[in-house]
Amino acid sequence: MPDTRKHESAQPETILAFDFGLRRIGVAVGQTVTGSASPLRVLANGDKGPDFGLIARLIDEWRPSRLVVGMPLHADGTPGDMQAHVEGFVRELWRYQLKVDMVDERYTSLEAENVLRRARANGSRGRISKEIIDSAAAVLIAERFLSGRTKV
Repeated sequence: MPDTRKHESAQPETILAFDFGLRRIGVAVGQTVTGSASPLRVLANGDKGPDFGLIARLIDEWRPSRLVVGMPLHADGTPGDMQAHVEGFVRELWRYQLKVDMVDERYTSLEAENVLRRARANGSRGRISKEIIDSAAAVLIAERFLSGRTKV
C-alpha cells in the first residue's frame, strides 16, 4: 500500500506533472482539492534538452508546491530503459527548490491513447497527435500521484 501521507495537507496543493520523453515532455497541472488534473502543454526535448525557461514560467504561473515526474517501469516493476534520463531530468528540476516526487507511469501513454481514441469514436475529440497523448499521459501521472497510488 502506497504511503500517501507525503502529500496530505491541510492546505490545498497544486502540482505540475511531467511525462518525460526524449523528444517531448507532456505537462499537466493537478489539484489536491479535486484530485484531478488537466493537460497544460507539451515541451520540446531535443539536442539542447528541455526548455527549463518555459518550465520556470509554468512554475511562476501555477505556483505548484511540488513537481511530479513519471518513471517508466517494466511490467514486472523493474526500472525501464529511460530511468537514467528521467533521473537526470529530476535532478535538473531540483533547481526550482520544490519537492519532486516520482510516480510509476507504467502504461500511461497507452492508457491515454485509449481514452483519447474512445473520445474520438464518440465524436468529442478530433485528431489525436503524439503531443496530445503526451499531455494526456501527464494528466494520468498527476492523477496517480493525487490518488496516492504507484509512487516509486
